[in-house]
Amino acid sequence: MDSLLKHMVDMTGHRDHAMLDISVISAVRELAGAVQTRILSIASVSGQQVLRARASIRRGSPARLEDAHEGGPGEALASHPVLMQCLMARRPSAEALDGDGMRTLWLPIWFGDKAGTCLEIRDDKPFADVTVHMVGGIVGVYRNFQNLLDYSERDSLTGLLNRKTFDDQLARMLHSAQQQDARLPGLPERRQINGQEKQWLAVVDVDHFKAVNDRFGHLYGDEVLILIANLLQSSFRAQDRVFRFGGEEFVVLLRSTTLDNTWKIIERFRAGVANHSFPQVGRVTVSVGFVAISAFESPVMTLGHADQALYHAKSSGRNRACHYDDLVSHGMVQAAASNDTAEFF
Repeated sequence: MDSLLKHMVDMTGHRDHAMLDISVISAVRELAGAVQTRILSIASVSGQQVLRARASIRRGSPARLEDAHEGGPGEALASHPVLMQCLMARRPSAEALDGDGMRTLWLPIWFGDKAGTCLEIRDDKPFADVTVHMVGGIVGVYRNFQNLLDYSERDSLTGLLNRKTFDDQLARMLHSAQQQDARLPGLPERRQINGQEKQWLAVVDVDHFKAVNDRFGHLYGDEVLILIANLLQSSFRAQDRVFRFGGEEFVVLLRSTTLDNTWKIIERFRAGVANHSFPQVGRVTVSVGFVAISAFESPVMTLGHADQALYHAKSSGRNRACHYDDLVSHGMVQAAASNDTAEFF
C-alpha cells in the first residue's frame, strides 16, 4: 500500500503528459506484476483507427517513451476486435486470451463519450479481481489528472498544446541540449553532423490561410486548422511536442533525433498536408522552417532562426521546408545577431 501511495503522489506531481504516462505504467507494473504494460493513443490515420504506443514497460526493464513511427503508422484497431467492440459499446474494460496463452486487459481512458488513450496490460496468467479493481482506481486518478493537464495546456480548437506551455517545454529541451551540445560557449560555428542526435524546433505556417477564410469563411478555416493539427499529431512522434501558437501558426519541438531523420519527419508531414483533400477547400499547403536547439542560444534566438528559415520557405515558393543552418551555409540567409528582447511571433 505504501508503494501504491508513493506512485499516486508521483503521478500527481508531474506537469507533463509524457512523465505522467511513465508514472502510471510504472505503478501498474508494480501492482499487477504483468509481462508488459503500455499506454496507447487511439488515432485516426487516413480514415482508419490505429493504436500507437506512447510509453511501455516490460518485466525486468525500466519504463520508456516509445517512438510511434518506429513500427510504421501503428497497429490497426480492427486487428483487436475485442477492444474495438469495447470502444463501440463504451465499456470500461475488455479482456482477450491470445492463442499463445497471453492475456490482454484493456482499460480505455474515457473523457465523456470519447477515448483517445488506452491502458494495455499483458500477462501470462489470469488477472485477479482485486488487481483489476486497484488498476481501475489508478486509471481513474490518471484520467482526472490528465484532464486537468489538458484543460490548462491545450488549445480549445485543435486540442494541441497551447503557447503558454511552450516556454516550460523549451526550457526542458534546452537543459537536455546542454548535455548533448559538444560546442564550448562562445564557439561561433554551429556544427551539424547528420548522424548526431539533437533537439529541434520547427515553425509551421499554413500557406495563404487568409485566402481560405476570405473565400470559404471562418468555419471552414477552423476545420482546416483542426485537420492540419490531426496531421501534425499523426506525422510526428509520440515524444515530440506540437503547439498551436495562434492563428495558422504551429510550433513543433522534436526530441533527440538526427538531422536526416528530422528532414524525413518534417517532409512526411508537409507532403501529407499537400496530398490531403480538405472538405470544400480542396488543396492546402504548409511551409516549415526548422533549426537545432542549442543550450548556448536563447529561446528567442532559436525561435528567430526557425522563423528566418520559415520566411525563406515562404518567399521561395511555399509548400516547402527549410533548415536554418543549411541556408546560412549556402549564403541564402544571414546569421541573426542575438537580440533577447525581440518578438518573432
